[in-house]
Amino acid sequence: MYDLIIKNVRIIDGTSAPWFRGWLAVQGDTIARVGTGKPEQAKEVVDGGDNYLSPGFIDIHSHSDTSLPSYPGAESRILQGITTEIGGDCGLSVAPVSQDPERKRQLRDYMGEMDYSWGTIGEYLDRIEELSVSVNFGTAVGHGTIRLAAMGFENRKASEAEMDTMKGLLRQALSDGAFSMSSGLIYPPGCYADMDELAELCKELIPYGAFYETHMRDEGEKVVEAVQEALEIARRSGVPLQIAHHKVIRKSVWQVHCKTTIALVDQARRQGLDVKLDQYPYRASATTLDSNAPLWAFEGGVEALLARLQNPETRKQINFEANESHKGRWGDIYIPYVASEKNQWTVGKSITEIAAIRGVDPADACFDLIVEERCRVGEVNYGMCEEDIEYIMKQPYTMIGSDGNAVSMEYPGLPHPRWFGTFPRVISRYCRERKLFPLETAVFKMTGLPANRLGLSDRGLIREGMKADLVLFDFGEIEDTPTYQDPKRPCRGIKRVYVNGVLTAIEGTHTGARAGQVLRKGKI
Repeated sequence: MYDLIIKNVRIIDGTSAPWFRGWLAVQGDTIARVGTGKPEQAKEVVDGGDNYLSPGFIDIHSHSDTSLPSYPGAESRILQGITTEIGGDCGLSVAPVSQDPERKRQLRDYMGEMDYSWGTIGEYLDRIEELSVSVNFGTAVGHGTIRLAAMGFENRKASEAEMDTMKGLLRQALSDGAFSMSSGLIYPPGCYADMDELAELCKELIPYGAFYETHMRDEGEKVVEAVQEALEIARRSGVPLQIAHHKVIRKSVWQVHCKTTIALVDQARRQGLDVKLDQYPYRASATTLDSNAPLWAFEGGVEALLARLQNPETRKQINFEANESHKGRWGDIYIPYVASEKNQWTVGKSITEIAAIRGVDPADACFDLIVEERCRVGEVNYGMCEEDIEYIMKQPYTMIGSDGNAVSMEYPGLPHPRWFGTFPRVISRYCRERKLFPLETAVFKMTGLPANRLGLSDRGLIREGMKADLVLFDFGEIEDTPTYQDPKRPCRGIKRVYVNGVLTAIEGTHTGARAGQVLRKGKI
């Protein structure tokens, strides 16, 4: 007798094959049987109500390594159907941690307040395992974090000895089970690396079967050159390439540059490069507000940036460069979160609005806030157009990644709704309403395709012997109810979520179960 049978469902298996009516049996944490016709017996039988049953959604791009220790229930993940996620993206992971006190302080200043009592990726994953979390979790190792541990926020070429140190840290992370090396080439200190450094480090990925994932050096007017750089790094090193949250964020090149970047990816794939993309389905991006400062201002780390912002001469230059690069854009940048109580009034307002209230220049409004909050302030930036989003999403090698965090519904501020609604939004808006692709293709982009990229042999498909990560949803009802104004809401239409065979959400409510497993590349 099985532990659980879910009957009367339309099964979408995650391969993009057409759905079929049937039933599924679970024994322990594993799919024991997939059948049609009359179901067998089980201790518990759930009638699926002729709804769709799919593999649990896999979020290939998140930053939950920074939030899971504080929010192990991961409601923002579970309540949108995510059962597996990968953190450490955009070149910024919470390990490795240098034991040098100054470097450790720089990491804390930049990444946020955590105890950083671990040193390696392996030790950090052990910590997550001890916590028991609701979602299956694995991680990339960030190139920026590795560079910080080896040479701080130095804006120069790495020495031979520093390259050896970085290679050693990377090999350790890969041995510990990191799935990839991520880079964030708009963020310091990763932005200070050249193509030679990145290609040389990427060669270390090959023996581990890992891939290179990049937040490219530019996603605006120079996005084509950024794609060319990413492809060249892949060619030189011979590693698979994942272009993170591919988008075009400048109006001046909307509906133009994405056609070129996709053509470049298509050409590279024809030439034998394993290139894939991920994407979140929103017009607005989100990051930290300090990303509006010129990169040279970060040399030396957060404290050095804050000192430059408070120096009248350097501040004048920073303001000039920021205003030049932000012409017509300050009004598109909104504040979703600040750390202090005194500046809570800024949450939900644009930089232009804040500047008007304070009676200052927009650059001053931005950088004053950064100084007052000591960089603990975020931004949401309305920079993309729907036509580009749809063009990128339709590509057969584009998968879905939220670029969000695992948090609770009580998380402070107004985080980007992608934290809470990414995956249902793809189904409701782009599949059901816009009809970009069939439902089976949408589910494949969220399950089988990311599982294939990650090399997960036991998740991402409905098959006998696979882990019982499952989502039961109503296709006609499913909807991303989280909005920019009210993001912390469960999505509609998700009836049940199972993680490793354990019921973890039912009708938009978390059950409290914490059955997630820590995933380590090569040790699954």
